[in-house]
Amino acid sequence: MLHSPAELTPPPETLAHSHARAVHWLATATAMAAVVALAGLLQPAAGTPAAAAAAGSGPAAADGPRATAPDAAAVTYPLDCKGAPQIVTATAEGDLDGDGRPETVAAVRCDAGSGTPPHALYVLTRDPAEGARPRVVATLLDAAQRQTATDLTVRDGEVTATLLGYSSPEVPRYSPDVKKLAKWRWTGGKFRQELTDSAAMRV
Repeated sequence: MLHSPAELTPPPETLAHSHARAVHWLATATAMAAVVALAGLLQPAAGTPAAAAAAGSGPAAADGPRATAPDAAAVTYPLDCKGAPQIVTATAEGDLDGDGRPETVAAVRCDAGSGTPPHALYVLTRDPAEGARPRVVATLLDAAQRQTATDLTVRDGEVTATLLGYSSPEVPRYSPDVKKLAKWRWTGGKFRQELTDSAAMRV
C-alpha cells in the first residue's frame, strides 16, 4: 500500500479499517478549509476603511473631502468686451486668506480675434454652502492698465505674475517693451501689491 512520506505506517490491527481512515482525513481537510475561509473573512477587503488605514490614507479619509478651488469657467467677469466674448487664459489656485479653502486667480481678457487685448486679474471664491457658485471678490489688475499678465502663480498665499506693458502710446500693441514682476498678498483685509521694479525694462 502506497503512502506519502509524512504518513506513518499504521499498526497491523488498523489496516482493515481503511474506510474509517478516509473519513478521518476528509474531516481533517474540511476543518482546514473552514479555518482558511475564516482567516479570509477576517482580512480587511480592499477599499474598506481598514484597508485604507493600512495603506496610509486613513487620516485623509477621516478629514473628509478636500475643498476644491472655484471653477474659473463658471464666472461672468466685470470686463467690458464691447460684445466680444471673454476668455480665461490662465489660472492659479491656493489659499490666499488662510481660511483653509482655496481661491482661484484668473487671468481674463477679451477674445478680440486679433491684436493683444490687455488682461485683468480676478480673485474668485466660493461660499462653503453646497451648490454655491463661484464669484469675483477682488480685482488685482484692471484691464484699463493695458498690461498682459504671464507666468501666473500662487504659492504660500502670494500671487505673482509677470506684467508686460508699454512705455508710451507709440509702442505697437503687439510688442510690449516694459516688464515688471508683480506680487499680491492678502494683508489687513485687502490685497496689497508689490512691484519688484517700477522702471521700464526692454522685453
